[in-house]
Amino acid sequence: MKTRRGWRANDKAPESRYKLGLLRAMTAAARLSRDRRAWIAAGAVLLVAVVAGVWVHLAGRQDGPPDTRARQYREFDACLLTGDKGIAQGTDAASAWQGMQRASLETRARINYVPVTGAQSVANTQPFLNSLMQRHCGVLVAVGAPQARVARDAAANHAEVRFVLVDGASSAARDTEKNVTVAQPGDALPDTVAAVIERAVEASGQ
Repeated sequence: MKTRRGWRANDKAPESRYKLGLLRAMTAAARLSRDRRAWIAAGAVLLVAVVAGVWVHLAGRQDGPPDTRARQYREFDACLLTGDKGIAQGTDAASAWQGMQRASLETRARINYVPVTGAQSVANTQPFLNSLMQRHCGVLVAVGAPQARVARDAAANHAEVRFVLVDGASSAARDTEKNVTVAQPGDALPDTVAAVIERAVEASGQ
């Protein structure tokens, strides 16, 4: 009987040791897992800190002094109002824009253009002209029949603005206001537009 009980005790002993070892292994694994997550979290925080530091360093770094060759524009705007084709190559607006670019290089005046989208009518063109007038353009070049029409009407109320009208119509053969220049389409158009802008910039004292 003692032998049998001894056999049973010896039989349970390895099982108990196995369970105890398994429990210890699971505990160590859990601790290791927690430690591993902690290391991963710490590594992530460190990585974010390093990236942020590099970004701040690069953002604040200058490879040299500011570029003194950067173009400084005058407080003078020359604006172009066109049809829905804008300044597409081969159009009168493209020729006018060429003259504006030339004048900008000579005088450092800012230039911009706005195409009239939608119906090419006087009624639809008027809001586009109004938006340009709100920009305080020193020169306004209008290319196209409805564009020239609304610009001519605006010239009477804006003596401080120089208007250039380009529509190619015989009705635009003469200036009706002192601040209006009628320019005919053709090879001379860029020169005419550039000359008006250059005179306006000089007169403005900017």
